[in-house]
Amino acid sequence: MSPGPTPGRALTDALGVRYPVIQGPFGGGLSTVGLTAAVSDAGGLGSYGVHAMAPERIGPLVDRIRAATSAPFAVNLWIPRAEEERPVPDEAALAAHTDRLAAHYAEFDLTPPDLEAVNRRVDFDAQLDAVLGARPPVISVVMGPPPRRLVEGARRIGAALVGTATTVAEARALHEAGCDVIVASGSDAGGHRGSFLAPVRESLVGTFSLVPQVSDAVPVPVVAAGGVADGRGLAAALTLGADGVQVGTGFLRTRESGASAVHRAALGSERAQTTVLTRLFSGRPARGIANALVRGMADAEDRVPPYPAQNNLMLPIRARAAELDRPDRLNLWSGQAARLASGGGAGDYLAALVTDAGKVLGSPL
Repeated sequence: MSPGPTPGRALTDALGVRYPVIQGPFGGGLSTVGLTAAVSDAGGLGSYGVHAMAPERIGPLVDRIRAATSAPFAVNLWIPRAEEERPVPDEAALAAHTDRLAAHYAEFDLTPPDLEAVNRRVDFDAQLDAVLGARPPVISVVMGPPPRRLVEGARRIGAALVGTATTVAEARALHEAGCDVIVASGSDAGGHRGSFLAPVRESLVGTFSLVPQVSDAVPVPVVAAGGVADGRGLAAALTLGADGVQVGTGFLRTRESGASAVHRAALGSERAQTTVLTRLFSGRPARGIANALVRGMADAEDRVPPYPAQNNLMLPIRARAAELDRPDRLNLWSGQAARLASGGGAGDYLAALVTDAGKVLGSPL
């Protein structure tokens, strides 16, 4: 009897990589060229989140990544949400939001941002033009299906297109929109939730409940994300029908990531055993380690403005907290399996993931 197909082969063929492992894309300074290149050089798919980046910076960034690695890599975009297009309307509305944060501004001797700064947003259409102009090998998206212009542009430049789903219905929508690969992002994943067809509270499906259902529902490679931080998780995902995994928090712990030293330390501490979904830092639900700011402002979760207004309100506080090594005021994004990750170098971490998964499965990947 001939051996069966190599686990993960559908994904590695689709992305042109050696191993069925994608590094989760990070925004807000957590992605680095060094991390992206290290993962890609080691045989996975390195990723860089550009959703908060000015369009004119995207082309030079892709050039730097391409200079750092000859292997495939991904650039990640957030799809705009219609409900977030409404700005904070006036000074009175702004005052209600800045008053809520007054103690934190005062603690760090900060002046609250004005109405123009709070309502500032990046031009998605210009970002999309910049990404397509830069011609990365892979483009990934979260928060919704890719617009037709992106799908057609990706085909034109020969880029694989990866979408992110938190439910089976979203996976079907992404496939119908033209995605080549679908990431099934379970509720245990760290960082921002990408739900787009139903409210996040109705879309909190655990990774290992979501993966087999998505694998049954769509005919393209499926990637498990959330709760995967060691070889056992990779092996389990492949056994449940995934073609590979996307690992975010595990790579965030590596030395090449842009996470601060206090953030990386928190990911390896007992504090990482308690994570929560919070809108307090950006206006979009995101999973992170519970800290003093999250606990102290828990009653404001439903009253903060949507992204990007809340994100802009919090930027000065987060920046000063990072300068002062104050994890009690930082957004410590983390999935639920952070302590299973080993840290160290990204290439060594990826090698351990693959080797350990092969031992569990009884055959090398």
